[in-house]
Amino acid sequence: MAVAVLNTADADEKTTLSRACAARWLAAREAGQVLPVGQASPPDHPARPPRPELKEPRAMPRRRPGSPAGRLALIHAIAHIELNAVDLHWDIIARFTEQPMPMGFYDDWVKAADEEAKHFSLLSGVLQEMGSHYGALPAHSGMWRGALDTRHDLMARLAVVPMVLEARGLDVTPAMVALFGRHGPEAAVSALEVIQAEEVGHVAYGSKWFHFLCGRNELDPKEAFHALVRRHFHGALKPPFNEEKRAEAGLPPDFYWPLVAPTPG
Repeated sequence: MAVAVLNTADADEKTTLSRACAARWLAAREAGQVLPVGQASPPDHPARPPRPELKEPRAMPRRRPGSPAGRLALIHAIAHIELNAVDLHWDIIARFTEQPMPMGFYDDWVKAADEEAKHFSLLSGVLQEMGSHYGALPAHSGMWRGALDTRHDLMARLAVVPMVLEARGLDVTPAMVALFGRHGPEAAVSALEVIQAEEVGHVAYGSKWFHFLCGRNELDPKEAFHALVRRHFHGALKPPFNEEKRAEAGLPPDFYWPLVAPTPG
């Protein structure tokens, strides 16, 4: 099921399939059944639609959120992030099956993949309300870099993707909610509030399973996290941090503040 989602190019078809596969898994689990996990060979790069055009980060046009065009570009960028997150969560399921994990690991990431597909659909609706659609604007080509850099190490994947990249979403979303609260549309506010609430859970899944693996391997979680992020994440972490939401997700300040670049002077 995971590889089928990863190999589906069309964004709407990908998210529809993601939700259908998740519903099948979660219904079986609620009925007390255990579906076999099996083995898979996920692609290094998930299938993508012909649009949006993917550009290097430095080639992306600057967004100006104070303008209607800038706010449209912001929603488009978030939709692109959510579509990549669908693939990231199915990829973590398919890529690391050689490492035995409790069934709760699969439950968590299936649920996360389902929610990311829902987030993309919500944002697609916002884009339509704003007179546009996903693919109408260029998008960031570097979104999959964290997955490629950690494709051989489950602990590194958990550290970089949910505990760094998704945690960043907890920091920036409140300002976006305030922005669209001032300018509209209201659907953007509603979608972002859903995303904010559910992304806390995704970061928490990362923290939970990272700590689980540290316990299994007799590692200090904080030291292991710092070492893996410094090795696999390109650049320093940037404040300000949403410390309340990060704490809710199981990320204490001594995990991320030491990874901030020192202030010159």
